[in-house]
Amino acid sequence: MSDEVFRKLEENVQAEFVRMVEALLFASAEPLSEQDLALRLPDNANIPQILDGLTREYSNRGIQIRNVAGKWAMRTAQDLSFLLTHEAVEQRKLSRAAQETLAIIAYHQPVTRAEIEEIRGVAVHKGTLDVLLETGWIRMRGRRRTPGRPVTYGVTESFLDHFGLNSLEDLPGLDELRGAGLLDSALPPGFSIPELMTSDELTEDEDPLDENDLLISPVDQS
Repeated sequence: MSDEVFRKLEENVQAEFVRMVEALLFASAEPLSEQDLALRLPDNANIPQILDGLTREYSNRGIQIRNVAGKWAMRTAQDLSFLLTHEAVEQRKLSRAAQETLAIIAYHQPVTRAEIEEIRGVAVHKGTLDVLLETGWIRMRGRRRTPGRPVTYGVTESFLDHFGLNSLEDLPGLDELRGAGLLDSALPPGFSIPELMTSDELTEDEDPLDENDLLISPVDQS
């Protein structure tokens, strides 16, 4: 077999791998990791190279290949998100209190209900945490190693996916939030955004949840 024939055969094989990855990303309801893709493709498929090529190929299209929380997914181009704004609002219309609570959890996690109330300055209304749990944007992480062992909360991969973030490090900073009108200009003296978490693992002052914790409504937990 000549080198030219071998090269063309190799190109055809690699092109087929690209088609397979493209099909998997299109069909999957959830973002896929490189390991997920590798399990479905032959061993000689270069997954990182394929994803890099697809990302560049789709970069100027209405659908793009995006890295979401370390995984890969097909998503609408951000500049076309206005086309879907109405549907998104209808499906996930959050109250101002729920939006504030979600923001506090994203920036301060792991955070307890009492800590959320302290930051907001008002009590968390019954059902607010339930609503956020139902959206799939927050989760119960663990229990704080303090008296009463209150439940701690954090955001989920679905939160990152919905807001187009690869990690919590991509959350906007204080100046950006002010510029977007998402923070009051008359903030308390010394107000700042804490150092964001870069890991989903429990912290030193958190214990893991047990099976009974998952059966209790968050509004019934300390």
